[in-house]
Amino acid sequence: MTSVTRLCEVVDVVIGVDTHVQTHTAAAVEARTGALLGQITVETTPAGYEELAAFADEHAALRAWAIEGTGGHGAGLARHLAHDQEVVVELDRPERARRRNGAKSDPLDAERAAREAMARTRLGTPRAGGDRQALSILLAARRSAVEAATLAQRQLFSLVIAAPEPIRARFRGKKIPAMVATAAVLRLHPSWDTETTTTVTVLRSLARRARDLAAEAAEHEKAILALVRAWRPDLLDQIGVGPIVAATVLCAWSHPGRVRSEAAFAMLAGVAPIPANSGQTTTRYRLNRYGDRQLNRALHTIALSRQRYHQPTRDYTARRTSEGKTPREIKRCLKRYIARDLYRLLENPSPTT
Repeated sequence: MTSVTRLCEVVDVVIGVDTHVQTHTAAAVEARTGALLGQITVETTPAGYEELAAFADEHAALRAWAIEGTGGHGAGLARHLAHDQEVVVELDRPERARRRNGAKSDPLDAERAAREAMARTRLGTPRAGGDRQALSILLAARRSAVEAATLAQRQLFSLVIAAPEPIRARFRGKKIPAMVATAAVLRLHPSWDTETTTTVTVLRSLARRARDLAAEAAEHEKAILALVRAWRPDLLDQIGVGPIVAATVLCAWSHPGRVRSEAAFAMLAGVAPIPANSGQTTTRYRLNRYGDRQLNRALHTIALSRQRYHQPTRDYTARRTSEGKTPREIKRCLKRYIARDLYRLLENPSPTT
């Protein structure tokens, strides 16, 4: 499906679906004429999915589905259609400015999804389930635990600064990990006033919460490492690629053929420079702030690691610095090269993988 010129060349009807938590709204559009054939709203249940399939059967057997949010609200429908071997095209939710005259309704969005899929020359398929989805879930859980632990540590630090002097003296000169360990074993004394008792109680609670969340994040990371080793251990052999970075890259890439080229993978990662030329200016590029920001962050981590520990990368950095490039420009170049190398590795795994 990624190589066709237009979707209308291979199907008779395109069914656009606007997805929500409780309901999905679908619109059937004839591929060659663009005529609206019908609309329907169903519940997000197996019975609703069957009703939607029956609606599609009324219009054409040769059809494709254009669904918004196949990894979120439309995940259940996407799995149901994949089980029935239907052709599914993944679409992003539209920006407000792209809606004609500001019009907004579920039927209009479903029709727009169908027409947008018909207009595209490159069609994206939904991300795979299985190991990729398991990694995505673990990454989300770990990220939540890390962020919550960090917040608890910051709150603990702020409370220590404002704590009564007898309590604050126990933490003076200590780093955050030592402060957490100290606060976790604090004990109450009957002679303390209300302020001191409350402060110690909250400090101990925050410290134990941070400690438990850190342990939870570590368990998630072990599970992530096990999945990556079972699926694509060759990624872990790359310099600067650990289990979290590898899992992030795999979740964005998903499966062979989903990303059509290494340039498209770089655009997905937000590391492809955007031309900003006009008139006689032909060498100006704008920083790309789009794409998958978690994938962009993973490539940034690889670049920083290689600049510190990889001698060829250090030599490259020195050479580009002598040419007048700034550190930021050098990192952008490195991230583009890393995206290219990772894409080639992902699409062409080693025989032992």
